[in-house]
Amino acid sequence: MANKDIGIDLGTATVIVYIVGKGVVLCEPSIVAVETVSGKIVSVGEEAFKVLGRTPDNIRAVRPLQDGVISDYVLTEQMIKHFLKKSCGNMMFKPRVALCVPSGITDVESRAVIEAAITAGARKVFLIEEPVAAAIGAGIDISRPNGCMILDIGGGTTDIAVISLNGIVCKTSLKIAGNKFDNALVKYIRNKYSVLIGEKSAERLKKEIACVWNPQPDSVMEVKGRNLITGLPQKIAISAEETCEALNEPVSLIVQAIQSVVERTPPELVADISENGIVLTGGGSLLRGLAEYITAELRMKARVAEDPTNCVAIGTGKAFEYLNILQDGFFNPSTYKYQ
Repeated sequence: MANKDIGIDLGTATVIVYIVGKGVVLCEPSIVAVETVSGKIVSVGEEAFKVLGRTPDNIRAVRPLQDGVISDYVLTEQMIKHFLKKSCGNMMFKPRVALCVPSGITDVESRAVIEAAITAGARKVFLIEEPVAAAIGAGIDISRPNGCMILDIGGGTTDIAVISLNGIVCKTSLKIAGNKFDNALVKYIRNKYSVLIGEKSAERLKKEIACVWNPQPDSVMEVKGRNLITGLPQKIAISAEETCEALNEPVSLIVQAIQSVVERTPPELVADISENGIVLTGGGSLLRGLAEYITAELRMKARVAEDPTNCVAIGTGKAFEYLNILQDGFFNPSTYKYQ
């Protein structure tokens, strides 16, 4: 592993590891199963995801990152260490690691990410903002004096940025993304049917039939949950039209955030965005009808990038090529750290 550079998309829902020269080598849920009393880690990633919502009292399955930032430092460190070892094997030489972070991250939060990566085995750590990584991963030439808008919808955060000449001109970050879509579906079904469904069921519903623009009336999916009145198991059929109604609020808030960024963007760049369109990346961009909904609401063409799920990880890995030219997007050199 001598002189290897690694890019990690450290997401709230998923961790994706990209090794320069090899491509994406790992994609697993960012979940850790840990013993409640001893604190011993039982499983990480895919294995931990299998037991999510099914653990006994002595084991808890947790997400150590919430809304794009570290909520449990120790578990995050162990999770990064596990994924580095799994994707790289036993490292004789410590690699340089680039980690993507939400554009609204604070200095304290950024230093926590750096410390976790250094302790996990990185030689040097760079932080790159998600919209910049997404733009690089989507194949956009960010060095041109031509405005492009990136909408990156992950699990915990949605990042919106206008990029031109290797820098971010205008940006915002909101904590409404894939997890909030799941929560909206859970809330809607609970309020309408008095049935409580689990996190996994909501995610499956979102992936299989959820739609936010012109849903198919005959698209229906059966979900299982617990009736809150009788306390007994119950099956209900949910239509795509119902998911459209359930997801209207979080999607509308994302559109409002895009509009607020456009309002703060210089007119010349707005003209570029109008011509180039809005590029959607991240797992949340795969929500059916989202690009069409944004296009209709903002009257600006929106399109989903090729391989949107891996865009940020690919861009994070390729970011090493831009170390000397990026004006913004990488955090200030004082946050780089050696060991």
